[in-house]
Amino acid sequence: MVMRLTILGATGSIGCSTADVIERHADSFCAHALVGHRNETRMVELAERLHPAWVVMTDAGAAGRLKGRLPAGVQLAAGMDAAVELAQATETDMVMAAMVGSAGIPATLAAVRAGKRVGLANKECLVTAGSIFMQAARASGAELVPVDSEHAAVHQCLMGHDRDSVAQVILTASGGPFRDRDPASLADVTPEEAVAHPNWDMGAKISVDSATMMNKALELIEARWLFDLPAGKLSAIIHPQSIVHALVEYTDGSVLAQLAMPDMRMPIAYAMQSEPRLETGISRLDLAQTGSLDFQAVDERKFPAMRLVREVMGGEDSLAIAMNAANEVANAAFRERRIGFMHIVATVEKVLERVENIPVGDLEQVWMIDAAARKAAAEVIGR
Repeated sequence: MVMRLTILGATGSIGCSTADVIERHADSFCAHALVGHRNETRMVELAERLHPAWVVMTDAGAAGRLKGRLPAGVQLAAGMDAAVELAQATETDMVMAAMVGSAGIPATLAAVRAGKRVGLANKECLVTAGSIFMQAARASGAELVPVDSEHAAVHQCLMGHDRDSVAQVILTASGGPFRDRDPASLADVTPEEAVAHPNWDMGAKISVDSATMMNKALELIEARWLFDLPAGKLSAIIHPQSIVHALVEYTDGSVLAQLAMPDMRMPIAYAMQSEPRLETGISRLDLAQTGSLDFQAVDERKFPAMRLVREVMGGEDSLAIAMNAANEVANAAFRERRIGFMHIVATVEKVLERVENIPVGDLEQVWMIDAAARKAAAEVIGR
């Protein structure tokens, strides 16, 4: 039986890597729908390669410009409502949730409520609406499988083990392009420097999040929901080679780690089919050639996001929502050269000081807190 995928964020790096895995295993997987935003050129390329039943562009203008350019038989739709409909459609067996930012929440939640298998590459879904997503998954029987390399690694290290025996889950972080820089030198960092990630090919927003380690802070929040673990059992360590993706320590003192070359096709393939394993085309890991694996503690002077996330995880849902929303605004402001690099996390911290620490019960409340945090971030940046 062929598994039919709807890919949310098809034109991004995760979406394109998913397309590669599908093509390698065309006898087992196919694309039912590809959902993008504005990248018409890449969408045409993907549609020609995968021949989906549907293409959706959430930007109406981009959809209009695609008319007449798609292969015969591929239907075109526009808007987020179309993405939601295809994510929950009977013809969709699995949704690869790879939209960047909170924009991906409605379609991903629709897939969860419809009981789909969901490959989760969108941190914001669990960061901003973790309790809502996990409750929906329990109610529908949906299977949430992590696509972030770190969470996929934890998932593998937990398989077959008693959850109460877990002493610590440790996510690794590359440290980004500034791991060896003096904190005093970071005030003058440019967007071009911040986007130049040493190990991973990612979009600009995520690359800046890696440089501030805000991505790791958000991943810790995500891990709390995915693996139902208290904040005290979650931590991070810098590992420049990005070979060890995560470690799980057990109460007997043993530590399990998952290792692989840094290539997102591995966790994507694992999310699509964990057993039997799929061939992905990634380079084989040669430890003798690698030579050594290095680790170092996180310097919170350089990466204050890691201090901030402990406070957020100790509070209610509203803090995580505000942290994510304020970071999106501050990250964009930095890339637009309106604030300095060190002002990104500082802006988030100032916004958190204004947020009421409350639990969240529905998406309407999520959007209200999200909007208020974005407004507060814009006010902080405008000063």
